[in-house]
Amino acid sequence: MRDTRRARLMLGLLLAVALILITVDNRAGSDRVLGPVRGFAAAVFGKAERVGAAVTGPITGFVGMLRDAPSARRVIGDLRKENARLRDEVSAQRLDRTRSDKLDRMLGLAGLGRYRIVPAQVVARRTVAGFEDTVEIDAGEADGIRADMTVLSDEGLVGRVIQAGPSSSTVALLTDPALSAGARLEGGNELGVVNGLGEAGGGGNLIKFRLLDSTVPIGVGRRIVSFGSQRSLPYVPGVPIGVVERIDNTPGEVTRTAYARPFTDFSALDVVGVVVAAPKRDPRDSVLPPVPPPPKPPKPREERRPGEHRTGQRSLEEEFGLRRPGDEVQAAAERPAREARPGTAQERRGRHGTQRADETGGYGYGPAGQAPPAGAAPPRETQTREGTADAAPRAREGAAGAAAGDGRGGRN
Repeated sequence: MRDTRRARLMLGLLLAVALILITVDNRAGSDRVLGPVRGFAAAVFGKAERVGAAVTGPITGFVGMLRDAPSARRVIGDLRKENARLRDEVSAQRLDRTRSDKLDRMLGLAGLGRYRIVPAQVVARRTVAGFEDTVEIDAGEADGIRADMTVLSDEGLVGRVIQAGPSSSTVALLTDPALSAGARLEGGNELGVVNGLGEAGGGGNLIKFRLLDSTVPIGVGRRIVSFGSQRSLPYVPGVPIGVVERIDNTPGEVTRTAYARPFTDFSALDVVGVVVAAPKRDPRDSVLPPVPPPPKPPKPREERRPGEHRTGQRSLEEEFGLRRPGDEVQAAAERPAREARPGTAQERRGRHGTQRADETGGYGYGPAGQAPPAGAAPPRETQTREGTADAAPRAREGAAGAAAGDGRGGRN
């Protein structure tokens, strides 16, 4: 637009009109002069604003997201670190709770056997010359640990200390083939020797138990405890070792060989205890865990005779309305009275038709009341293969004969 005199005049005129309208509208009070005009303009421009916001809103949000992206990345990174820290704390608490439970059980086992122990934790697996299965624990000479001391867990015997350092020690496990320990069967004095099998023991970590006397009976399920060494070095007596699972019966051998599963789970060793002072008396079998109760035998199935049903259950006849409860009792009560009526013919229906009975109790001997022939034993039952169609006439004939024989029926 050119900056001409006419344009300047038009702009001044419009400004003057706008000022006049504003002044008049403000002085009008509650009765606005330009109210309808303002409402119309608000409606028109309001719709335009909403349309513009809908169009520009996503663009504005995208621009804001790009602007806040660096700070959002930092927040996400902080949240991930916090989540990892909380997860580690939960895992550590769960591990500490498990270790605490194992330590409590191990202290209880040591209390039963009156062993004085130093708790320690397995920190690593080690390889020592002459041994296959060894671990390192975080306790050593500073804690009173020396070589050739018994090591146990919360379940049973673990092995013995073969090396002791200032703050750590090396323990040879019971599953090591180079390790052997004196053992005894539970409840007796049958002695033997326990040896590890190493990799030959398989995933079950079985150990070999050789009885010194081949005549001693041994069965699957017998439990083994440590016999002890001289001055309780390297093994103290009474520590649970394992349960016999398999027996080798080889004739001609001087010793009997069995294979036992140790009480200790050597694949999950964590908390152990080193026995620094042996008990004054042999605890014998007092440290063994209680024998689990035998499984309950299954309940025998209820045997029912044909026609019977369990108490509290309805038969098929009662279920479908063919027979009401109590009908059998009523029929049994009415049967003696019905059979005792004199002068009436009784019928019985069977598999082969209808049977007639007279007063004498016989079946099928002519007219009612006629005795059987002399010298002939009256048969108990004579079945007639007649249909049910002629059963009624025969019943009427029997009734007439009974009345005639009694003298009250017809004329002489």
